[in-house]
Amino acid sequence: MELKEILKTVDHTLLSQTATWEEIRAVCDDGIRYGCASVCIPAARVKEAAEYVRGRIPVCTVIGFPNGYSTTAAKCFEAEDAVRNGAAEIDMVIHVGWAKEGRWDDILAEIRAVKAACQGRLLKVIIETCLLTEAEKIRLCGVVTESGADYIKTSTGFGGGGATREDVALMAAHVGPNVKIKAAGGIADLKDAEDFLRLGASRLGTSRIVRAVKAMEPQTNGEPVKK
Repeated sequence: MELKEILKTVDHTLLSQTATWEEIRAVCDDGIRYGCASVCIPAARVKEAAEYVRGRIPVCTVIGFPNGYSTTAAKCFEAEDAVRNGAAEIDMVIHVGWAKEGRWDDILAEIRAVKAACQGRLLKVIIETCLLTEAEKIRLCGVVTESGADYIKTSTGFGGGGATREDVALMAAHVGPNVKIKAAGGIADLKDAEDFLRLGASRLGTSRIVRAVKAMEPQTNGEPVKK
């Protein structure tokens, strides 16, 4: 798989609690330079990032993050606020406790409400696979398919486990044709990226792929050699 094809699936991500504007700006610069799908950053940084990139790359943010147990009203407000500030893509976390209780209709209603709040922007639904049984994952594939969301996403990266090959393959077998898959969390290198894409993922949530590509470039005084 060509490197360019991998990079254009990457949501170049920085969601650290300590992230500074200088670090966010660098992620934006790298996302643009390497042709990534988006930059995924904290909601409080969306407005300045959107103004900085000026449409050169979509800005993605996260809501109900990372635990997912905010109220539906709070998640909708976060989504609306992010859209006002310039977000083109929203990654929301489901209420995992509801999944454990079998409250599938409540999860469906919440996703639909957040989808409406996104006002046509892409919505990715994070189900936090590391906390779920196989049966729960399969049921959530059906719920997300029914909801009208654009993507199902494996993980926040903060839940104690990230994407696995088995989970991506499971999702690919059970989501509808209208839903794409985002693998996130623990994607360490280009081999991981290729594997997830071949298994059915269309997006990769990671900061490591761009770092790996930068490390491959010849350096002159700390700067990549211009070709």
